[in-house]
Amino acid sequence: MLARMIVVIWLLIAETVSVGQATAVDLNDFQLRPVSNQAELLNIVEKLDLELPKLGVKNILDQANRIGTLSTTPKTCNPHATLNRNLTTVSYCFSQADSGTIGGDVEWMPQGVTTVADAMENQLWNTKQPILISWYDKKSDKVTNTDADKIKGARVTFFDPVTVNYQHVLLVYPLINSFGNPSYMSLRTTQKNEYDSLHAGGIAWYGNYLYVADTGHGFRVFDMRYIFDLKTAANGDTSDKNQIGRQNGKYYGHGYRYVMPQVDEWTNVVERDVTKKCTDNAGSPTFSFVAVDRSGVDHLISGEFCADKAAAGDINKSGRVARWPLDGNTGQPKLTNGLWKADAAYRLPISNIQGAVSYNNKWYLSRSQGSSNGFLYVTKSIISPTGILEIDTAHFAAVGPEDLSHWTNPDGSAGGLWTVTEHAGKRLLYACDIDQLNNREGSNRICGPRANLS
Repeated sequence: MLARMIVVIWLLIAETVSVGQATAVDLNDFQLRPVSNQAELLNIVEKLDLELPKLGVKNILDQANRIGTLSTTPKTCNPHATLNRNLTTVSYCFSQADSGTIGGDVEWMPQGVTTVADAMENQLWNTKQPILISWYDKKSDKVTNTDADKIKGARVTFFDPVTVNYQHVLLVYPLINSFGNPSYMSLRTTQKNEYDSLHAGGIAWYGNYLYVADTGHGFRVFDMRYIFDLKTAANGDTSDKNQIGRQNGKYYGHGYRYVMPQVDEWTNVVERDVTKKCTDNAGSPTFSFVAVDRSGVDHLISGEFCADKAAAGDINKSGRVARWPLDGNTGQPKLTNGLWKADAAYRLPISNIQGAVSYNNKWYLSRSQGSSNGFLYVTKSIISPTGILEIDTAHFAAVGPEDLSHWTNPDGSAGGLWTVTEHAGKRLLYACDIDQLNNREGSNRICGPRANLS
């Protein structure tokens, strides 16, 4: 009980840190350039296109092979994820194979979330309204002598909220193999076999493109027009979960039917100094989560995760967020002199932030708290290009909330915030109604206001 009281007191102190103690960020730190092999990436994907058949998002969803669960009741489809707090909006759960077991050793960890509302102004992809979730392959602490020992990188789930069916698609990195043929490998932190899986902590779908957070560098980019179907390919194999890429004339994807190759990449102009991560002079940013802001000029949002332990209550070590302008006509970055420059960046008001999105000059932040309920924060409005975000209101979240995605209502009103939770056995995909965040009648519910910040 005493330990819990200490945690609560620390949270209250952290949430009321004076912004006068913080230093503003340097906007010049937030500049990205295209990678040197930008043209080569797309060229290899075009060669893969000559080898493998493709399938579009709608058709993928029409034959999706996994079945989720929908709940519109306050108890949700997974009360373990909310610690039995009620939720007045919709929630979805994955199949048992993807939900994991509490305390169990799991292979895949959900991280990022984005929706068709990010991708399209009319919120429709053909006739579908998909929700996408990213996962990374969690390296096991023990050898299993199965395909689980393989480093599979990252995958994206295409989830149909109407049918509640979904399909996993493996993200891959294109390359030319030693025989001169187009191939690919799993996504790594550095694209070499000895490196770990890319974390894919956030994703943002905008137009035809899917932007995936590359923690140490910037954004990996994928194209909805290039999703290859290994099941219908004459030279494809979906039975062997151990192999990937082109092997002896056949294409593999660790058993996945669909593979989606990277087509582009944006990386820090100045290489990030890892020794300065989460400091007041951190320099080039870390990319832990991503979102889209369609209020005003469209922007991609990025942010840094800085753990409570590293920040130790110092707001200057809590991390930063930034806004990157997008070209609505192409779905690609809006450049200045060949560089992608953020036009706004702010210091976060508190550490342990897992997701962020801006909307109408306010910021919405998701914060994890270990095995306890997380929090959703709403900041005060800010219109300056730099500064320090200030928390206005705080609200309960499920356990382990991650990335955030904003979906406005069809009439243009505020709508909701989507997130996904990561812990095995406590996984939930759900939305918070922005207009209901301060409904005092439900102060103890998920998305409800915290009583101690009333």
